[in-house]
Amino acid sequence: MTKKILIEGMSCNHCVNHVSEALKEIYGVKSVKVDLKGKNALVELEEDVEDEKFKEAIEDAGYEVVGIEKL
Repeated sequence: MTKKILIEGMSCNHCVNHVSEALKEIYGVKSVKVDLKGKNALVELEEDVEDEKFKEAIEDAGYEVVGIEKL
């Protein structure tokens, strides 16, 4: 399963790394690919993860989640 998380507030590669590390720490996340230009993260999951966990991790890192899509 893959989810696309739409994120506001990222402005540089440091932001990309910060978001990526925050998402990788969530149990059940297999891989993360953050796209600075597209303002999103593609998260591949080993098992379903509640959207709220993504929102918490990203907001704790200092960014805003504007949407989550299941692909």
